[in-house]
Amino acid sequence: MTDSPLTRPLRKQYAELRDGKLTATALVDASLEAYRTRGKRDHAYLTWNGEPARAFAAATDALLAQGGDAGALMGMAISIKDIYAVPGLPTYAGSSTRLPADWERPGPMISALLAQCPSVMGKTHSVEFAFGGLGTNAHWGAPRNPWDAVNHRTPGGSSSGAGVSLVGGTASLALGTDTAGSVRVPASMTGVAGLKTTAGRWSTEQIVPLSSTLDTPGLLARRVDDLAFAFDALDDSLSVSRQRVPARPALADLTFGVPEHFFWDDCSPGIAETVRDAIQRLESAGARLVPLELPGTDDAFALFQQGGLAAAELAAFLRTSLPESIPNLDPNVAARVAAADDMPAWEYVRRRSLIESLYREAADRMADVDAVLTPTVALTPPTLESLVPEGAYPKANMHALRNTVIANFLGLCGLTLPVGKDAAGMPVGLQVLSGPWQDARLLAVGQAIENELGNGLEILGMPPA
Repeated sequence: MTDSPLTRPLRKQYAELRDGKLTATALVDASLEAYRTRGKRDHAYLTWNGEPARAFAAATDALLAQGGDAGALMGMAISIKDIYAVPGLPTYAGSSTRLPADWERPGPMISALLAQCPSVMGKTHSVEFAFGGLGTNAHWGAPRNPWDAVNHRTPGGSSSGAGVSLVGGTASLALGTDTAGSVRVPASMTGVAGLKTTAGRWSTEQIVPLSSTLDTPGLLARRVDDLAFAFDALDDSLSVSRQRVPARPALADLTFGVPEHFFWDDCSPGIAETVRDAIQRLESAGARLVPLELPGTDDAFALFQQGGLAAAELAAFLRTSLPESIPNLDPNVAARVAAADDMPAWEYVRRRSLIESLYREAADRMADVDAVLTPTVALTPPTLESLVPEGAYPKANMHALRNTVIANFLGLCGLTLPVGKDAAGMPVGLQVLSGPWQDARLLAVGQAIENELGNGLEILGMPPA
């Protein structure tokens, strides 16, 4: 895969597609070859769209040859999480049954993407109804984390196939969603970059909902710069603010807040050490570090442990829209959906009010720094067998999502990028958080960090064959 054109920066792919040095067909062929050699092992896709994508790529090449240009993502190989409605492809949302045909009608996010004529390689696996942070699924199985050739480790969830599709060489950009960390956790666990947008920035219409309050569309790619490229390509169509990613700032012009507590507790061996080393390198390169505790982290995490808003909001969606799916839910999902039945209306309102209060406090605190730096995930990807004993799954799931959910409950935008490996040889992510609606600025800050530390391919190399 090291010679695959899919590993080239998206900006380079864009230029080469237009000057004739690269074709959309060549990109799809590289994806098809990677799927042939690794697809069954990686198990990234629920629905593979390889041959139709190749036919579409040939048409794209003909259009490019005539000078046509549908947008920056034209001709690029992309994977889409199986909770997005995509024309011509079934939607299961990780459940055992195909959802009604209306869930193949695209919403604004997919319409903006497809208008640019990318090659859609398929729909990647998701935790059922996106309700889980490890990437397991009782109906379809879990994609394999590519960084362990011996043990079947979790890839992170709920966008469980997204990061695997990138590392496995079948896509250059992946669409996921993030409600409590469902982009950042799989990105961190599989060694790629991931962006959680500010809730409300991009429409969630025709994305199967987990939490109508907290759901956010997101992106995964091999580099922060690839995320910035794709963000610019999509944001013009999706956001009223229409921000462009600004020029990359100098590290000497940046002030980073570094919490001293919470995010560093109970990290698996090698995670805290690797992230602290990365932060120290940024300081050595000129960045200013200041201690900064995010407000309400303990309250936010306690609320998450109680089920947050997602359990009640998913239960409402399932009971009103897909009641037939409830008896067949993955047991790990069913237990939390059932628990929502005992929540009184006043408690739901209290939780909404608490989150709104946390939003306001966090926005004020984030004004003091350019970004906050923490470990993305405190837990090394567990093996599937370690999750079998009673109580093991909920404990590990909560641990995996602990650091990422804070951004969701505080209304922040967030980014993760790989900075090394832990003691088990698994990727470690650095989480970069900024205030609400600062997504474009966050990506520029992430580019500055990546420019100093290197991107995932440079830091991690390639996963074992």
